Amino acid sequence: MGAEYAATRHNAGAWYLDLLAERHNQSLKEEGKFYGYTARLAIAGEDVRLLVPTTFMNLSGKAVAAMATFYRIAPEEILVAHDELDLPPGVAKFKQGGGHGGHNGLKDIISKLGNNNNFHRLRIGIGHPGDRNKVTGFVLGKPPASEQKLIDDAIDEAARCTELWLKEDRIKAMNRLHAFKPA
Repeated sequence: MGAEYAATRHNAGAWYLDLLAERHNQSLKEEGKFYGYTARLAIAGEDVRLLVPTTFMNLSGKAVAAMATFYRIAPEEILVAHDELDLPPGVAKFKQGGGHGGHNGLKDIISKLGNNNNFHRLRIGIGHPGDRNKVTGFVLGKPPASEQKLIDDAIDEAARCTELWLKEDRIKAMNRLHAFKPA
């Protein structure tokens, strides 16, 4: 995603990956064959690959499929972090499978994974402008400081819960994240 979009709501998934990399003393580095920035982490003995596609959002599947194919990663082993209009700022939820809900990035990922939608998602709430005709400008807009703090707090908890998932149990991590209330 271009630098002009770095601070926009549509980049919430990248904010999460940046934080996860930072928490493990890694930085994302551009890797052309995966059409994005990548990092490799070890969390609870698990080999974790991070990917922030540099393609347009609606072409993210190209990057996800390239990495999944290269490392033989099954869709069920993938976690896609993305902005979610249907959740308010300060809320994040794990989910497995499901449709794309109109999110063009998810739509392309499902398509490029051979119409397999059984990957995990981290849905990061950004809120909704209230009018579907205002969605594009909203997601490509920068949230006000009060909303940004709520989003950042939810992303911080999501990173902690991702680690809990890998160290202990997905259900425990999901329950903790879904119960999170920002301060």
